[in-house]
Amino acid sequence: MSNAAPAPVLQARGLIKRYGHVTALDGADFDLLPGEILAVIGDNGAGKSTLIKALSGALIPDEGEIRLDGKVVRFHSPIDARRQGIETVYQDLAVAPAMTIAENLFLGREVRRSGFLGSVLRCLDKKRMATEATAHMKDLQIGIRSMKQAVETLSGGQRQGVAVARSAAFARHVVIMDEPTAALGVKESNMVLELIRRVRDRGLPVILISHNMPHVFEVSDRIHIQRLGRRVAVVNPREIKMSDAVAIMTGAMQVEAQAA
Repeated sequence: MSNAAPAPVLQARGLIKRYGHVTALDGADFDLLPGEILAVIGDNGAGKSTLIKALSGALIPDEGEIRLDGKVVRFHSPIDARRQGIETVYQDLAVAPAMTIAENLFLGREVRRSGFLGSVLRCLDKKRMATEATAHMKDLQIGIRSMKQAVETLSGGQRQGVAVARSAAFARHVVIMDEPTAALGVKESNMVLELIRRVRDRGLPVILISHNMPHVFEVSDRIHIQRLGRRVAVVNPREIKMSDAVAIMTGAMQVEAQAA
């Protein structure tokens, strides 16, 4: 019986990104394993945002390679990453407040009616979108009264739920979540953390970028620590103190191992 580690779903090796004289990524490595929540932490200027932008197609690294399911991929835009099944939930949510929940879930991917109405008149199949939106929300156990509600009528946590459900509905490989609990209260933050677990439990690995260390330690399976443009450690949150993770992140503690 083999004890070999599973092959990464998403992997990066030697990523370099320079902005003039500033090196944001300095040979950064990255590994996301199947079915895990991998938190990415780092101090300001550590390069974690640049790393995530490279993995989500928002920028093109100067050097290095990214592999998805073992195959080298080159993203020239976020649309390229989406086509490969990588979905991102941004901190600003990117929801349309005046539109309904169903319309938001299918924003940019609207379903047209069949036949002449859809192909020529470009009529949308609102009934199908509402039905599928209801199924997606129920799948993640997000309690919403009606898919016809405008998103602006929802709480912050519920709006985040809509953004998460949209990503989970269309992602085939990876969901990236950028500061998903920022500006949320305790109750709503807990709701979003539970959503993240449900996405993982449905078989989608999650990359979680967060400054909130208690949330990171509560929900993540492994923690990628970024410092000065590269990965300095990957740690198991059940085997390390939060204070030690912060010390590694700030450079106060040196580590040798890079794998949890």
